[in-house]
Amino acid sequence: MRNLYVMLLFLASLLPFPSSAATKSFTFPAGFKTQKITTNGTRLHVRVGGQGPAVVLLHGYGETGDMWAPLAAKLAANHTVIVPDLRGMGLSDHPPGGFDKKNEALDIAGVLDSLKIDKVDVVAHDIGNMVAYAFAAQQPERVTKLVLMDAPVPGVGPWDEILKSPLLWHFRFGGPDMERLVKGRERIYLDRFWNEFSADPKRFDEASRRHYAKFYALPGAMHSGFEQFHAFDQDAIDNKAYLAKGLLPMPVLAVGGEKSFGTTMETVARAAASNVQGAVVPNAGHWLMEEQPQATVAVIVNFLQ
Repeated sequence: MRNLYVMLLFLASLLPFPSSAATKSFTFPAGFKTQKITTNGTRLHVRVGGQGPAVVLLHGYGETGDMWAPLAAKLAANHTVIVPDLRGMGLSDHPPGGFDKKNEALDIAGVLDSLKIDKVDVVAHDIGNMVAYAFAAQQPERVTKLVLMDAPVPGVGPWDEILKSPLLWHFRFGGPDMERLVKGRERIYLDRFWNEFSADPKRFDEASRRHYAKFYALPGAMHSGFEQFHAFDQDAIDNKAYLAKGLLPMPVLAVGGEKSFGTTMETVARAAASNVQGAVVPNAGHWLMEEQPQATVAVIVNFLQ
C-alpha cells in the first residue's frame, strides 16, 4: 500500500495544473473573506472561507498565507478554512517582539477563539511547523490532525544535527547591521532561499517572487523575519519542555520534498508524536506548494479526508 501511495504521488507530480494555473494564482475562492483579528497583543491578517470541519493553514518564511490558495480551493468544499499571516509577516502587524513559537501559538489560538472554532486540523510548512507544534503541544485536545511539511522543529529529534548544515546559515543571520544590508535588497536576499532550496528554481516563478518580495519590503517586515529565526534557541527550550510531558497524540502526516528533507520529516515527527505517517513528494525541494502543487495538495487532502 505504501509503494502504491508513493507511485500515485509521483504520477501526480508529473501532471501540471490546468494552464490557467501555470503561473500561480494567489486568489482565494469566492466566498473567502479577509479580516484583521486582534489577538495576543497584535493583529493578524486572516482569510476565512468554506464550510465544514475547520482546518488552519500556517505558512513559512519567504512566503505568506497566500501560498495556500490552491489547497484552500480544494478544501473549501467541505472544510472551514482559516489562513492567517503569521505575526510580523505578510499583511499582519509587525510588533517589536513575541516571535517565540510558544507565543505565536497563542496568536493562532486567539484567532480560533475569535472565530468561535474549537477543534481544528492544522497544516503547516517551514516556520509554520514550529508554530503548529507549539499549538498542538499546548492544546492537544483542539487538534484533530496535524500536517508538518519540510522543515525541522527546534529541539525535536535530529535538531542539533540539522543545525550543522551550511545551508542553514540564515538561522544566525540578523541584527541591525544585517537589516541595513538587506534594506531595499529584500528580493536579492529572498532569491537565495527560493533558488537554493528548490529542486528546480524555475518552478518558483517570477510572478510569485515579485508577489512575496513586496511583503518582505514593508516597513518592519525583515526585522520580523529575522526575529522568527532568533527565537529558535528559546523555541528549543520550550519544545524540550513539551516533549518531557509526552508525545503528541493526534495523527500526524510528515511531508518532505524529495530533494529537501525527504524522509527526515518522518524522523522529526516520530520524535514528537506517537501516530505518524510519512510522505515524500517527488521532484520537489523545500517549496512544495510552489514546485509540486498538485502532488502536495493531493497528499494533504488524502490525509485530512
